[in-house]
Amino acid sequence: MVWHVAPGHSNESEVVYSGVAPAALFRSDDGGSSWKLNEGLNSHPTRPEWQPGAGGLCLHSIVIDSPNQRRIYLGISAVGVLKSEDEGESWVLKNRNVRADFLPTKHPEFGQCVHKLVIDAANTECLYQQNHCGVYRSEDGAENWSEISKGLPSGFGFPMASHPRKSRTFFVVPEEGDFFRVAANREFVVYGTSNGGKSWTKHGQGLPSKDAFLGCYREGLATDWLDRVGIYVGTRTGQLLSSVNEGKMWRVLAQWLPPIYSVSTATLTE
Repeated sequence: MVWHVAPGHSNESEVVYSGVAPAALFRSDDGGSSWKLNEGLNSHPTRPEWQPGAGGLCLHSIVIDSPNQRRIYLGISAVGVLKSEDEGESWVLKNRNVRADFLPTKHPEFGQCVHKLVIDAANTECLYQQNHCGVYRSEDGAENWSEISKGLPSGFGFPMASHPRKSRTFFVVPEEGDFFRVAANREFVVYGTSNGGKSWTKHGQGLPSKDAFLGCYREGLATDWLDRVGIYVGTRTGQLLSSVNEGKMWRVLAQWLPPIYSVSTATLTE
């Protein structure tokens, strides 16, 4: 089952990565015509102990460091974050200070259920993750993580999207919790931060604010590259909503669709 597809670096037009379940990473060097399994991840010494999350043992986030072509990060449920400094030849677990409340040991080496992993557009030493057990920031290439859930109605959620140009700016959609996966406080709202999670702003004008039994899958939030960045969010019940002014006002683009599993954007030029 394919969970995520990501392009290689801008100077590697034919390189594509794919994350699948059960957790494995594939790479294509010919635009997807053929694929090769990443043996470094497949033979990781801890792999026999990896356990699936509720959605399976899925590799759902592939993050490539733009300035450092050999550095790649992965997010796997329920394993956590892994980092490679040699273009995927070897992988190191990077889950320090990230909780796993559902395990007997709350801060294990691995077993954390990261839901989405993104990188800072302007400072690639900074990464952010929406986790089963909070929202986190790293300022040193995933070596250490700090929880930044304070100010959010819930630390639980799935999607996360970063601003394409502004450092320390990204967005999340909080949900009630593991056993009731709908909008926190029944208010379907996108929260944003411009300071790495030190404070949060609620972006809800035009979004359902009462009795909103809505939720998002982990790929359901995206930004574009326009001068005033647009934000797009798709729900599990088939609504597609957008903001053309970084969350200040929202409108419905489409509804009565099937569940929206993934939202992505592209900029077309003549």
